[in-house]
Amino acid sequence: MTKTKIYKGDNLNKNMIIPGDPSGSPDDFISVVVFIDNAYLLRLKNYLFASGLKYSIKNFVLIVAKRNHCNVKKIFLYDAPPFQSPFPSEEEKKRKVFYDRVVTYLKADSIEVREGRTQRLRAGKEFIFKQKGVDMLLEIDMVSIKEDFSDIKQVVLLSGDSDFVPVVGKLKKQGINVALWTYFERKRKSPFSKSNELIKATNGYIKINIQDFQEAKLDVKK
Repeated sequence: MTKTKIYKGDNLNKNMIIPGDPSGSPDDFISVVVFIDNAYLLRLKNYLFASGLKYSIKNFVLIVAKRNHCNVKKIFLYDAPPFQSPFPSEEEKKRKVFYDRVVTYLKADSIEVREGRTQRLRAGKEFIFKQKGVDMLLEIDMVSIKEDFSDIKQVVLLSGDSDFVPVVGKLKKQGINVALWTYFERKRKSPFSKSNELIKATNGYIKINIQDFQEAKLDVKK
């Protein structure tokens, strides 16, 4: 079994059980709310499992949380539905049907799905697609977390995007610790490089490993 590596910032409350602290008993698990940048998580899953993997995002979160002494109060996931033209093609329709099926499954697992939109832009003779408003929704929900979870003292951000550095700073000013769940490689030309700015901004981070996904794999009947 791969041992989870734990990394802590210098400014953590020493009396608090934080993700990855093996000294806490089950009764000492800290309650957290988890915010997932799903574009990042999907890209990571596809990178680690080129041949595909069907897994439960809820179980994945709970596995990482349990291993790092966290009690998950709520999971928020941020994404955008696939682009639909005014007269959708069959391919666009299929993508939307698949997306809607996944969202229904996530909601059945009590995951709060928050959606932006997908914008299509022309780049020469090709089209590129970009999510709009997704990060903003995540940031708004993070800074207002106390409105719905007044007892929460720590949140988890699953991402690798340094654009979230400012919102992390705002949360820390509110007295809320931010733990980062992320992935990176040190090899050259890796699509997952280490986001030092984001890591430095948080109170500590956990490096996700391939086993976290494997343990959450779904048994798909043929």
